[in-house]
Amino acid sequence: MLDVNNIRNDFPAFRSKEKNFIYLDSASTSQKPQSVIDAVSSYYSSYAANIHRALYEIGEKATNKYESVRDKVKQFMNVPDSHSIIFSRSTTESINLIAYAWGTKNLSQDDHILITEMEHHSNIVPWQLLASRSNSPLDYISLKNDGMLELESFKKKISSKTKILSISHQSNVFGTVNPINEIIDEAKTVDAITVIDGAQAVPHMKVDIEDLGCDFYAFSGHKMLGPTGVGVLIGRKNILEEMDPFMGGGEMINTVNMDKSTWNDVPWKFEAGTPNIAQVIGLGAAIDYIEEIGIENIHQYEQELLKYGLDILSQDKNITLYGNPTTRGAVIPFNVKNIHPHDLAKFLDTDGICIRAGHHCAQPIMNKLKIAATARASFYIYNTRSDIEKLVEGIKKTADIFN
Repeated sequence: MLDVNNIRNDFPAFRSKEKNFIYLDSASTSQKPQSVIDAVSSYYSSYAANIHRALYEIGEKATNKYESVRDKVKQFMNVPDSHSIIFSRSTTESINLIAYAWGTKNLSQDDHILITEMEHHSNIVPWQLLASRSNSPLDYISLKNDGMLELESFKKKISSKTKILSISHQSNVFGTVNPINEIIDEAKTVDAITVIDGAQAVPHMKVDIEDLGCDFYAFSGHKMLGPTGVGVLIGRKNILEEMDPFMGGGEMINTVNMDKSTWNDVPWKFEAGTPNIAQVIGLGAAIDYIEEIGIENIHQYEQELLKYGLDILSQDKNITLYGNPTTRGAVIPFNVKNIHPHDLAKFLDTDGICIRAGHHCAQPIMNKLKIAATARASFYIYNTRSDIEKLVEGIKKTADIFN
């Protein structure tokens, strides 16, 4: 069991006793521990300098701190080579990088792109744009109402024409943990490139890149206690070396002449301009914090919260729970009878309870469920059973007002 009281004391957002603050929207973004805030602040206050170019002391310190985070990601996720770790702004940018820098060069109208109906818009729109540019068909693996993929649909739709398969490791709506290893293995049989959206997975479970064997894996810092503005793309080095740059500018070059330029080595070929230095350093501090607690301990604790939340919410006949995946993360989508989720969220906010309401950047899922939106509660290491109980009390209080 985690010492949640001590953990909460590490987060400035939970220290105030002046107001009630129950944060149940970590699937959207997480709160930040003091160590992460301090790491970002320390860069700006003590050694703010550009990286990879300054020969003075604080510039070298900034470069070393920034580059050391690649090694932290390498150890945290068992990445074979730190040079295959690229820093981006977000999972969204990472997926767009693949779609442009790999997809534009490699896809033709005879090639298929395969994704799923459960994807976040960030793992749909870039492929729609690529399909439009390349005239490549885009197809979807079907989603069942229980929040799980129709694997028979997957096996029927993947073929020798499938050039790229992109899929979420964990759904941001249902919390479904997809059978990624099985799906990747199937994609390998037709030599399809595999892209895994790990934004919802990396903060909450052990992810082993060597074990997965995927071609690309992307995640964001802000969902795992780190700052906003930093994402990570892990790719096979041989594929990255064959790709053209995503953006042009400083740092990503080797030589620049009037008639042509040559490119820097991977990963810097894909990190044009001054990067988000402070945010990358903050991500490193977030990884340190998670590793100190233990990702397995975090996963086990969240599963206990999930079970408690499902049990207590299912007891209210006015609450509809969506999805019932066999393996899931600590995310619960629901609606309350006769109350629009936006209204519910605003009324809960008056009691200091923060939940997500809307389509969760997953409109195809809402269309599948034949609803416009849901409420969503998502848990992390700083949440308690008491938070869930107060959520239920707030729901009942709101229902009394509307009914």
